[in-house]
Amino acid sequence: MSTATTGSPARDGEPVTGGPADSPFVRACWRRPVPHTPVWFMRQAGRSLPEYREIRAEVGMLDSCRSPELVTEITLQPVRRHGVDAAILFSDIVVPLTAAGVDLDIVPGTGPVVAEPVRTLGEVDRIRPITAADVSYVDEAVRMLVAELGQTPLIGFAGAPFTLASYLVEGGPSRTHSRTKALMYGAPQVWHALCARLAEITLEFLLVQVRAGVSAVQLFDSWAGALSEADYRRFVMPHSSVVLAGLADTGVPRIHFGVGTAELLAAMGEAGADVVGVDWRTPLDAATVRIGPDRAVQGNLDPCLLFAPWPVIETEVRRILTQGQVAPGHVFNLGHGVLPETDPDVLTRVAALVHEASAR
Repeated sequence: MSTATTGSPARDGEPVTGGPADSPFVRACWRRPVPHTPVWFMRQAGRSLPEYREIRAEVGMLDSCRSPELVTEITLQPVRRHGVDAAILFSDIVVPLTAAGVDLDIVPGTGPVVAEPVRTLGEVDRIRPITAADVSYVDEAVRMLVAELGQTPLIGFAGAPFTLASYLVEGGPSRTHSRTKALMYGAPQVWHALCARLAEITLEFLLVQVRAGVSAVQLFDSWAGALSEADYRRFVMPHSSVVLAGLADTGVPRIHFGVGTAELLAAMGEAGADVVGVDWRTPLDAATVRIGPDRAVQGNLDPCLLFAPWPVIETEVRRILTQGQVAPGHVFNLGHGVLPETDPDVLTRVAALVHEASAR
């Protein structure tokens, strides 16, 4: 397996050697001392930025994700504007599904819509594994970005098997995940076959990004919070573990994030994460107790707080920084993605405040 160019992880006992691997973000992920708490924002490249809306005005989402030039420009926009400590690759969790032959579209205002939902073994079999050649545009975009970013680390990402499976089974977004759960409980053979195929696809998609030079990866299990811990451990954790274990020897930290996952935090760490993302519902000091001392945490300002008066925002940022000090490593972030209506100048002020307030 290829080793990333970002250096060896701290757990090997060897010092990292400059470049993005020695950045505050990567150091915090490996629970090493940092000059300040690093900060980036989920969905920092997106609809909150006027320059993003301008460049995307005439281009569909999936087409944008397949253009290395557009991916590069959109990924760089928030780094230039906000002064964040890491970039995250502009893409979408369904990109590897389209590469695997799934007929879907991202419908504005709705999200991913699957033409033919997957609910039988025969339908699972039609989802083919992917190769690096199927997502060569991702490889090209990452290489372009690494060259542009210099010392700033780039985060790669993918959707976790459960969240991808939910889209495929439901045919699109769902509030209840009723069809997903019905398949899980009623046809576990089909469920596990589907998640095993998705784990294979997700791992290859992330390995393409690692080989091209990303400094960390984040596995998004956005909908895992819909599950009990028992169901998570039985139906989901084995497949997420396959993905995370497949990245163990790459030398890059692995971040695992979901929404509404307070009762799942320990299990999500056990699945193989180096960093566990925490949404805004769980204080970071409480989350650290659940996750344990061997993993860093990421989070967790409520995205809606960015609409509050600045003194309120400042108080909450400082509270989260204080709670994050309990963890062996802390990456400041939101507890979910930036909302489209957010004033980008507020994000810039938050990034500066995190740096100033946490400076060692």
